[in-house]
Amino acid sequence: MKTVFKGRQDYVPLWREMQKFTNHRDEETPDTIWFVEHPPVYTLGLNANKDHLLSTGKVPVVKVDRGGQVTFHGLGQLMIYPLIDLNRLKLGVRDLLNSLEKSIIDLAAEYNTKANNCPEAPGVYVKRKKLASVGLRIRRGSSFHGMALNVDIDLEPFERINPCGYSEMKMTDLKRLGINLSLEEASNKFLPYFLKHIAFYSKKTNSNF
Repeated sequence: MKTVFKGRQDYVPLWREMQKFTNHRDEETPDTIWFVEHPPVYTLGLNANKDHLLSTGKVPVVKVDRGGQVTFHGLGQLMIYPLIDLNRLKLGVRDLLNSLEKSIIDLAAEYNTKANNCPEAPGVYVKRKKLASVGLRIRRGSSFHGMALNVDIDLEPFERINPCGYSEMKMTDLKRLGINLSLEEASNKFLPYFLKHIAFYSKKTNSNF
């Protein structure tokens, strides 16, 4: 699986690039993970209620084609975009979601921090505070969009929304949990766990990762 650390990218051009990649991929296109950091932006998923935007100020708001409600992206957050042909690997959407969540749980456990997922509200939590959010889209059997891992981010903008549609939702990040990593270090920690879980869930024999 190919990995690309794309650094800091504005959200909308990166989103359009994801769409183009997915729309034009074929059976020969390698599965790829993009690691990205976005300047501040609020995004609304397909089913998002605008009432969950409380006071966004001058931060841009973008309606996008992923699942989920409203969330915030900003500096110090690692965006993980798995651009994967699920049919080729014989993966279901739940398999991909589980792989993303369990990889963050494993990363936290490496630093003696207990994290968990929640079937009713996808993502990863530590002591009921949300560490990572997820919103996916599947088109022609291939995934785009992905997971947002809070590494060392200003949490104040989350207070201006109901994160993921929950008014009582509190957020956290790795730094507040005593885990001091750069975005690139966090991506390098995440990757082997993700490949392990994808390999476990994949029904395809002799897969090359």
